[in-house]
Amino acid sequence: MEIKDNTFARQFETTFDGKLISVEYSFQEKKIFLTRITTFDGFDHPDFIDDFLKNIMEIAYERKLKVVPVFPKIAAFMRKNPTYKDLLPPGIKI
Repeated sequence: MEIKDNTFARQFETTFDGKLISVEYSFQEKKIFLTRITTFDGFDHPDFIDDFLKNIMEIAYERKLKVVPVFPKIAAFMRKNPTYKDLLPPGIKI
């Protein structure tokens, strides 16, 4: 999966069947707040979103960022994948 960090739009981007899928973010200190997942009408591929989020978590590890999952689907992903809980900042529980 190819992921582009579009810093101008503040989102990670990838494509599915040639259509854009994105995860919006904002930064504060060494934390990345994942605020929204945007897909296209008719998109129903939760496994693809899980793979996309796994790749974003790897980017966070590489950049030594803590992840704050603001969007409920992202928080649910992190609950379902406890291997990423060490990316949560101190005091944040999901």
